[in-house]
Amino acid sequence: MAQVIYCQNANFCDNYCIMRNNPTLAEYRIALTLTQSGSFRAASEALGMSPSALSRQLAALEAQLGTRLFDRDTRNVAPTESGRAFARLAERMLNTAADVLDEFDAHLSANRGRLTIAGLPSVTAGLLPGLLKSFTESHPGVDLRIIDGLSGSVLEAIEAGRADIGFTAGTVSARLRLTFHPLLDDHFVAVGAPDGPLAEDRRYEMAELMEMPVIAMEIGTSVRELLDGACQRSGLAMAPRFEVAHLATAGALAAEGLGIAILPTLTLPVLPMERLIKRTVRDFGAKRRIGLVHQPGRSLSPSAAAFLEHAKKNLPDLRQSAPGQTERS
Repeated sequence: MAQVIYCQNANFCDNYCIMRNNPTLAEYRIALTLTQSGSFRAASEALGMSPSALSRQLAALEAQLGTRLFDRDTRNVAPTESGRAFARLAERMLNTAADVLDEFDAHLSANRGRLTIAGLPSVTAGLLPGLLKSFTESHPGVDLRIIDGLSGSVLEAIEAGRADIGFTAGTVSARLRLTFHPLLDDHFVAVGAPDGPLAEDRRYEMAELMEMPVIAMEIGTSVRELLDGACQRSGLAMAPRFEVAHLATAGALAAEGLGIAILPTLTLPVLPMERLIKRTVRDFGAKRRIGLVHQPGRSLSPSAAAFLEHAKKNLPDLRQSAPGQTERS
């Protein structure tokens, strides 16, 4: 009989420890509301309960935690140091719970919710408008936000959670940091003024191009990373005449005959091509693989997953990985 009593006591202790370490959301809400209002009456009205019931629940919570959360008398109530610390945790817990419920609501249907897409300027200007038009027709309830920026900014937006999914090039840095879904390959071409160094209508070697005045994208962009790689493979040194951050600037300088730019074909719609010519680069040796990235180890939201599938089905010259697989470093 004594052994049975011992087991019951052990179960009681286990349950007590679980309860002590796991206040309910209602108890978190009580502590936070009371801290914010500073009054039993105001807190009880906000929570829809009587002051006496609130007092009993608070006393039970303090007993459960083994510490006093509030100093109180008949008129005033003030959080103790432990109470202020618990209120901060309570706010975090309640906000997290709200985010979880919002995420679950979005999970119930890919046809509603929010979707933030980050992307390289060449993609957001060249590919994204058509994709978004058809995607919004089939998913009219999804609120969309677009963040366009250079490669580093796209990766940072995904990592920080400011964007759900992003269009970028499959550079080494992208594959090391994020899960990469390849979509299509983008070829590099040389562009310049019609009466400039590219006036002769033929294919050009990298060695020839490096002897011309080069307008290069700045370090940190996906285009520059791939161009530097092409030079290294050919054993060439590049000394740009100009380094720019934006494609429009590169196009404007090239159109004025100030140099040539070596750029992916997806960037051409951003350039003033009516004032430029393009030439094939014979030995660039690489293509810019465009794909969608997202945080590794995390499932896509239904709306993001739906957009990924939509992109796979609707982008031209699509290169898909095997079903259920992604490319990842």
